Amino acid sequence: MAKRILLFLITNFAIFVTLSIVLNVLGAFGFRLYGGNLSSLLVFCLVWGMGGAFISLQLSRFMAKRITGVQLVDGHTGREELDWLYATVQRLTQQANLPLPEIGYYDSPEVNAFATGPSKSRSLVAVSSGLLRSMRRDEVEGVLAHEVAHIANGDMVTMTLIQGIVNAFVMFVARLVGLFIRQSSDSRSSYAMSFMVQIVLEIALGFLGMMVTSWFSRQREFRADYGGATLAGRERMLAALRRLAANRELVDPNQPALATLKISGGMSRMGMLFSTHPPLEARIAALEQMR
Repeated sequence: MAKRILLFLITNFAIFVTLSIVLNVLGAFGFRLYGGNLSSLLVFCLVWGMGGAFISLQLSRFMAKRITGVQLVDGHTGREELDWLYATVQRLTQQANLPLPEIGYYDSPEVNAFATGPSKSRSLVAVSSGLLRSMRRDEVEGVLAHEVAHIANGDMVTMTLIQGIVNAFVMFVARLVGLFIRQSSDSRSSYAMSFMVQIVLEIALGFLGMMVTSWFSRQREFRADYGGATLAGRERMLAALRRLAANRELVDPNQPALATLKISGGMSRMGMLFSTHPPLEARIAALEQMR
């Protein structure tokens, strides 16, 4: 745990330093300097909003391997189930006309799989040892097809774009209102008021932004289910979802920061509007209606 926390802090510090250098080059570092210049404010918000999201995307494969402890496989491990895993992902990516991703597994009792990476040519598909133990091979194939479909759909990049736009919008609107309040009066209280309003707006708009990104995340799960059904067959995809529903207690929903590394998720504590995954029952029903 300590190693993961240290890695997280180092990564975020690196992102901060990188963005600070970029903002210095653009002449927009320190939003206190933009004064009444809205173009500088917009540059600041776009760089921080989009830049942070894209740096996280570039690091996603590296971070996923470090956080979960993924061990890569090459199809020649001598362990029959791992060589089967490699051959299955290889076949599914060939069907989807994709470059072969890195393929791996990690030791965990959790029933889980995920795909991540900054591009279709630099992606990773990984499964937990718990999933390999708890599912039949036709069910695992459905899960793998779902993850390959995420890569084929470009979901990681699209999610990053949406998150970056939302981040920039929240920052821009909150700071614009704060700027208006400061310029409306020369009193010292206007500065304190503008700061407080900015903080409140960032929190409120941040929640609205979470609704937008969560909605898109739920939609991409449906699309990945359809893509998985196309690659592996609808019955395999349905079998995988039904097995996940039967073993839902083996998917840990208590780490929202790792929600993108989950194949399914329970109801968010704050309600369905903030859930990154649709209910498994809804996904099963949608796939059963697939023609």
